Amino acid sequence: MTATGEPSAPPARSSQRMAFERLLASGKDGALLRYSLGNECLKDGEPALAVEHFTRATVLDPRYTAAWKLLGKALQAAGRQDDALGAWRRGIEVARIRGDKQAEKEMAVFAKRIEKAGGGGGGGA
Repeated sequence: MTATGEPSAPPARSSQRMAFERLLASGKDGALLRYSLGNECLKDGEPALAVEHFTRATVLDPRYTAAWKLLGKALQAAGRQDDALGAWRRGIEVARIRGDKQAEKEMAVFAKRIEKAGGGGGGGA
């Protein structure tokens, strides 16, 4: 609701996001498309929808370290700290196996911040 009591407009969708949504609607699907859609949803302030796309990306390609990293970010933005921590821990394992040192370090920092804050407590799925 707005300050005047009118219903709030849905969040604006970027033109890039709309193009990705058209691709998905046409029957195309894949980890990169889902990652891209999740990223656009996150930018558009829709973390819950971003979580759906990043989760699908990690199902389609469990070795996609960037998808694990942004899945954690989206979960955190959605207030799901414990789930974010779990996603990052899984992403760290994947990054370690793939030799992706940068992603491993980044997710380790994100995970450590949640652990220092009390292990989450922001709810789980």
